[in-house]
Amino acid sequence: MSLQAYQRVAARAETPREAEYRLFGQVTRALMEAAALPADDIRGRMDALDWNRRLWSALASDCAESGNGLPDALRASMISLSLWVGRHTSAVIRQEEEIEPLIEINRMIMQGLVGNSGGGVEAA
Repeated sequence: MSLQAYQRVAARAETPREAEYRLFGQVTRALMEAAALPADDIRGRMDALDWNRRLWSALASDCAESGNGLPDALRASMISLSLWVGRHTSAVIRQEEEIEPLIEINRMIMQGLVGNSGGGVEAA
């Protein structure tokens, strides 16, 4: 089976929660690899930092939609976290902060996705 065919089958079999968990896992792994680079290697860190910021921006946009089914308080919290991620990412780029808090936030979200999935997502 070709890779594209496998990806199509996997996407159809995956729940939205599982897809979110998988995406957070990929982004978090990229952040961890970026954190292992020297602090002054901003160019090497940028792809992971930008990917994480875009993920959080997309989550905030989704939470801002009126048709989003999450409770209002959770939606507001996700939007607030997204804003924090954006500010913290900028501080990392300016070498004023470390990447690790971004990794920890993502890990907490992943734990929440596992905890509320009804057992459909395995922790990595």
